[in-house]
Amino acid sequence: MERLRGALVTAVALAGVVLSSGCSDEGEPLSFDGPGAPAPAPPSGTGAGPGKGGGGRDGKAAEAAAKTLMPTGPKAEFTTQNTIDDGTRIGVTTLHGEKSGFTGKVWVWAPKQYFDPAYARSGFPVLIALPGGNGYPNNYWMGTDLKLQSSISKWSREGKSLPFIVVMPVLNPDKKYYYDGSDIPGRPRMGTWMTEDVPDFVRANFRTFTSRDGWAFMGSSSGGFVGLKSVLKHPDKFKAVIASGPDTVPDSPLWAGHEAERAANDPEKLAAALGAEPDTKGRDVYLAFQAGSRESGLANVRSFVRNHTKGPIRTRLQVIPNGEHNARTYVAGMGDGSIQWISAHMQAPVPSSS
Repeated sequence: MERLRGALVTAVALAGVVLSSGCSDEGEPLSFDGPGAPAPAPPSGTGAGPGKGGGGRDGKAAEAAAKTLMPTGPKAEFTTQNTIDDGTRIGVTTLHGEKSGFTGKVWVWAPKQYFDPAYARSGFPVLIALPGGNGYPNNYWMGTDLKLQSSISKWSREGKSLPFIVVMPVLNPDKKYYYDGSDIPGRPRMGTWMTEDVPDFVRANFRTFTSRDGWAFMGSSSGGFVGLKSVLKHPDKFKAVIASGPDTVPDSPLWAGHEAERAANDPEKLAAALGAEPDTKGRDVYLAFQAGSRESGLANVRSFVRNHTKGPIRTRLQVIPNGEHNARTYVAGMGDGSIQWISAHMQAPVPSSS
């Protein structure tokens, strides 16, 4: 199976990430309270990046403020996991999912702009970042070696990306099986965890946007599958995904005996159904696919794009020259165009001019 092969390649490529992800501040309490909380000074040239509502005019700032949802609480307790090179920190907490019943770790990073008083009235877009492999007990995007957060920080200053809040939940409840980010009967409800509990947790702790324009996924390999499936299944909640080297059909062995539920979580079937709908505003989704030119799954991704760019489904394929099936390849591809493409279709935070 492509996913098993991808998990092995990813595991080899990233074997040292978790071991080397420590920092001198690790374990210290961390607050994401916003402009009132201690934070590094905003960099020169700070901007909202491409997207709706860019610029600092009062009218656009008021529009962004009207779409903003302030933190609803209750507030989680974070500790520092890592510090990136611009001084911002990646925090970690344990989330008890009220809707799924599952309990697991979630790592979060907020960009410098989030702490800038100019953005105190504005929400920020959210990128739920999912790893390849089993994604348990850690989500490898919480490490600093892959430079996801530092790259987004850099790209947002360059105008290539929105300054996303990056949320990194565990992908599976154990190391034994893939759960396909789904509510497989009789198993932990990982679909509800990913698409309801995790967003509820983010809304409780951060300034976000009320509409789906502020919500996206990013994932590699098995995480790319989950992000792709989640956007296609819930276009009312999520607008975009960067799916890197993804599988496009559910293949967990736990689906045995549950074919109807499996079909309800199949990206091919979900895309066919959504693609048959009228191309109306509010249902459009943006699927940014990535694949290395040297990985075997490229042909499958090309086929998905060819067959399912219909109706409200927009697609883009980033073929990464000499790229392989690993996370470092995919971060490079994001910088080459994928992050800018989804950013252009999402809600940007807008600073006040006062």
